[in-house]
Amino acid sequence: MTFRKIFLLLFLAVGLAACSSSGEKTKKVEAASVETLYERANTALEEKNYVEATKYFEELERQHPYSEWSTRAQLMGAYSSYLDQRYDEAIAALDRYIQLHPGADDVDYAYYLKAMCYYEQISDVRRDQNMTMDALRAFNTLISRFPESEYSRDATLKRDLAMDHLAGKEMEVGRYYLKRGHVNAAINRFRSVVANFQTTSHAPEALHRLVEAYMTLGLKHEALKVAAVLGHNYPGSKWYERSYNLLDPDARTRIDDGKGFFKRTIESLLSPD
Repeated sequence: MTFRKIFLLLFLAVGLAACSSSGEKTKKVEAASVETLYERANTALEEKNYVEATKYFEELERQHPYSEWSTRAQLMGAYSSYLDQRYDEAIAALDRYIQLHPGADDVDYAYYLKAMCYYEQISDVRRDQNMTMDALRAFNTLISRFPESEYSRDATLKRDLAMDHLAGKEMEVGRYYLKRGHVNAAINRFRSVVANFQTTSHAPEALHRLVEAYMTLGLKHEALKVAAVLGHNYPGSKWYERSYNLLDPDARTRIDDGKGFFKRTIESLLSPD
């Protein structure tokens, strides 16, 4: 048998196998009652067979589009995709649900589940944070549109965690620049944390790093202003102790006496003199 014939046979075999596999995936579900399809979907869901569950929920909607269970099946199908970590499919299904049923009782849950699809994909602070931004926007949408929703409380918590994550990314980049002597670039990052993420756990360190950066540049007056704000807002913080130790005795005395500082709010650092 020639090489060409062997190649053709292999090509046909692979093609047939692919067709068979594709046929199994797209195999139509026989017509059945709403109850039967929902029971099959629910059983598959309980058995963690999420692809099968999604298929039956979608079939329920297709076969019984006017059933009262059709709307719920759309949401449950998206939920199945979410559990299976098929987040893109889940988001597409949730967007469709939100568009078709903006006044549904469960539409707040659809917004919450969409936000969770992004939230579950948040990577560590060393990587790109686009997914974190998507999660933040999605949680904010839910909280603003449905402030009384039972999901808003958890959304608020996870939004704060996402904010903390973004602040952590800024801090990592700022420390990188500071360590390598790119002081002005580091200052921009730390000021960003102070301006945009002052409610996160990274704010005290961001203020301390600003003190470090200004002292490196010889800008002692700027360092003193930041240290005073740090001490006023986070008096027991280890970061204030470290900043305090960086200052010269005269500057420490001025902070201790409180003289010459009329504004010690974080906002005062962000406004031009």
